[in-house]
Amino acid sequence: QMEDPIQLKEEGNKYFQASDYEKAVQSYTQAIKLNKDKALQAVLYRNRAACFLKKEEYAKAASDASRAIDINASDIKALYRRSQALEKLGKLDQAFKDAQKCATIEPRNKNFQETLRRLGANIQEKVNAGGAVPGSQTRVQKMFEILLDENSEKEKREKAANNLIVLGREEAGAERIFQNNGVSLLLQLIETKNAELILAAVRTLSGMCTGHKARATAILHYLGIDNICMWMSVDNEEISLAVCNLLQTITDCLLGQGKEEHHGKEEAVVLDTKKDLKMITMRLLDMLVSKKVSGQGRDRALNLLNKNIPRKDLKDHDNSRTIFVIDNGLKKILKVVGQIPEMPDCLPLTENTQLTASVLLNKLYDDLRCDPERDNYRVICEEYIKSKIDPQDMDKTLHAIQMVSGVLQGPFDLGNKLLGMKGVMEMMVALCGSEREIDQLVAVEALIHASTKLSRATFIISNGVTLLKEIYKKTKNEKIKIRALVGLCKLGSAGGTDYGLRQFAEGSTEKLAKQCRKWLCNTSIDARTRKWAVEGLAYLTLDADVKDDFVEDEPALQAMFELAKTSDKTILYSVASALVNCTNSYDTKELVPELVQLARFSKQHVPEEHPKDKKDFVVKRVKRLLKAGVVSALACMVKADSAILTDQSKELIARVFLALCEDPKDRGTIVAQGGGKALIPLAVEGTEVGKIKASHALAKIAAISNPDMAFPGERVYEVVRPLVSLLNTERDGLQNYEALLGLTNFSGRSDKLRMKIVKERALPDIENYMFENHDQLRQAATECMCNLVVNKEVQERFVADGNDRLKLVVLLCGEDDEKVQVAAAGALAMLTAAQKKLCSKMTEVTTQWLEILQRLCLHDNVEVQHRGLVITFNLISADKELAKKLVETELLEILTYLGKQEDDPKKQHIINVARDCLTRCMDYGLIKPLSRA
Repeated sequence: QMEDPIQLKEEGNKYFQASDYEKAVQSYTQAIKLNKDKALQAVLYRNRAACFLKKEEYAKAASDASRAIDINASDIKALYRRSQALEKLGKLDQAFKDAQKCATIEPRNKNFQETLRRLGANIQEKVNAGGAVPGSQTRVQKMFEILLDENSEKEKREKAANNLIVLGREEAGAERIFQNNGVSLLLQLIETKNAELILAAVRTLSGMCTGHKARATAILHYLGIDNICMWMSVDNEEISLAVCNLLQTITDCLLGQGKEEHHGKEEAVVLDTKKDLKMITMRLLDMLVSKKVSGQGRDRALNLLNKNIPRKDLKDHDNSRTIFVIDNGLKKILKVVGQIPEMPDCLPLTENTQLTASVLLNKLYDDLRCDPERDNYRVICEEYIKSKIDPQDMDKTLHAIQMVSGVLQGPFDLGNKLLGMKGVMEMMVALCGSEREIDQLVAVEALIHASTKLSRATFIISNGVTLLKEIYKKTKNEKIKIRALVGLCKLGSAGGTDYGLRQFAEGSTEKLAKQCRKWLCNTSIDARTRKWAVEGLAYLTLDADVKDDFVEDEPALQAMFELAKTSDKTILYSVASALVNCTNSYDTKELVPELVQLARFSKQHVPEEHPKDKKDFVVKRVKRLLKAGVVSALACMVKADSAILTDQSKELIARVFLALCEDPKDRGTIVAQGGGKALIPLAVEGTEVGKIKASHALAKIAAISNPDMAFPGERVYEVVRPLVSLLNTERDGLQNYEALLGLTNFSGRSDKLRMKIVKERALPDIENYMFENHDQLRQAATECMCNLVVNKEVQERFVADGNDRLKLVVLLCGEDDEKVQVAAAGALAMLTAAQKKLCSKMTEVTTQWLEILQRLCLHDNVEVQHRGLVITFNLISADKELAKKLVETELLEILTYLGKQEDDPKKQHIINVARDCLTRCMDYGLIKPLSRA
């Protein structure tokens, strides 16, 4: 009996996939008893909940899901499973609440949105059936009475709140609330300061505003933008997010985006929205520099500006909103990026505030259309930063350097120009030598961001490296120490190899990495500092000894995976970089032996492959990462907002996925942990290299997996395009081959999938590979075509005049490669069975057709022989004249010989087809039955 909870979990997963839910429950139950790890315990409970759902034991399913949620409140799978169980138990209000949380965590998930709509409709139906008269003022009034009565039972209040939210999402319900003094009553709910009531009120208002410009404008004016911004500023994540969604809904209506509907006389009303939009923008900019606003509130304001100010389509020439923000708010955004959390006058910030502000700076700069606009942006930045540089006031100067650092994380070209301002670089180096720790902290961080550009890195190497080493050795402040370490690592690895890194680390990369792992695992250190530890490891893992030690450090891996869930662009990039290094999924240059000898002769350094970078060690590291749950971490990273997940990060994640998919045995685990789903967006968006790598990983999964399991529902159709994109002469042979295998697998599943492959214009490419000299490519393409010919549109293309498709298939039947013969003969058998025209056409496309057919019918491989006989039967059945032509050849002797054989279970299908051919010829009167003596 197994005693390893992880093995028991894997065993349970296999039973679940095999639909043996009873045994799966037993495995998970045993694992729960033996397990001591909290994170794994949550997974086990939610997995067992899934089993109970399948067994229709809904109370047990809800109970197990609740236990998983107790461990991890944002466990989206557990929340959704509990919602499903509660719905079956008739507890629609509670099910709706769980589904709402799921939709909040993953707002783009169509499944969650559909569940919300369904539950909302069911609740509405239930309420109506309870005797309330639809459309009456009484019903709405009663809900508010229950909500505003402090003595009401908790369950009644929750039910009334959910009913109100559902009502607000329906046009008739929203109008009813609006017409019956509902906005005033909702404002009263918000003023109760009860979190649950505030959320219910805000969500109801969001529903009422959706798709209705006039009502959204009226609600905005009634509530007041100052009040909305004040509610968004509170230090409560759920309320702040809900209010942010309300303001986004109002903004969408004012911009004319989203699902716009016409309501009554509204078509005739001209609403001037520009004034309201400017008012909203100004209040959001004011929020950025207000000390009364919480860190979360500041983040919400930045997110709204990020989403609504820059143009979504650069073909749209109107960038007036961006110009307005630059003229009225650029200095406010710079003030945010210039904040120093360690100083007492710092605004309230979260871990993501300053990075989000840098992202906004970048988006605004990218949205400018001409040089004068960019020059204006640069001048505002330069003047504001200059105004902060004061040799007599070091605190002001620190803010200026921090601003430059923030710009370098946004529009880098602009940041590079700011570095060229008189005295900026010198001030950074001077601050490194300051006695004040805060000066060192800010300066080291700025030097790190500045060193990304090698032209500046040269200046830093000659001036700052000695200082960084000195700081690292002397400082006792770990926040400074870790930044100095990352600075040295970044400069050392500027060449992209571990040689320079070792030079800077003086041969002690393992020691430095060990320190980084220690910081990473220390939860008492602030997340911002731990982020630097991840960045340090991203550089240090260029060293083979370091990456080998790192993957064996389970706590460090888990700490890194946990940090990867945070919305931080730098962390995502650093985690992805470290994983690329650990899996050796970076590009390597092939060394030319002659050049190596020349370099050695001239006594230059020649990089050599480290023993731990050889295949066996890489495979071992990949297995270790898979066991540690790297796929779940990567899947979580892929869900990050596009402002956080850059194209470069996507490419790195795609590289890691491709390395993980190398061993076919691991692909099932990757799919089970959400890898298949995560790869689809990576194959569609990002850098060209990233899309190719992700598509190749999808091809590896598609080649051997059951498509219904790997890509359930409609998702499978999204995979076809990435696979087809690999059927390109610019891709390598392995990518071509595995894409063909994936398409073969898909085309064997359903006609809808075959149609999708045809629509993606894959047929010409597949046909080209059928001509390939490479045996495996030719075989894979022929097998794919064998599956595709079942589709009527593909058959019509073979029937059409002026193409050599049929000739190619007939000639491939005569190949020496058995696998190609099997596939080609299978395709020809299906084509001649489905289209009688192709039977006569087959005899015209090549003079070798009869010889090839006879060879098929006499083949040693029974599978090829059977297909050859089926083709013969199809030709005989198609036309009497064609049958007569065949009877006059040696084919009649072959059929007679096979048909006269004694029954044999191993060859009976062959004997039967031969006899059917002879019977059809007798029916035509072309041959007579043998008379027995």
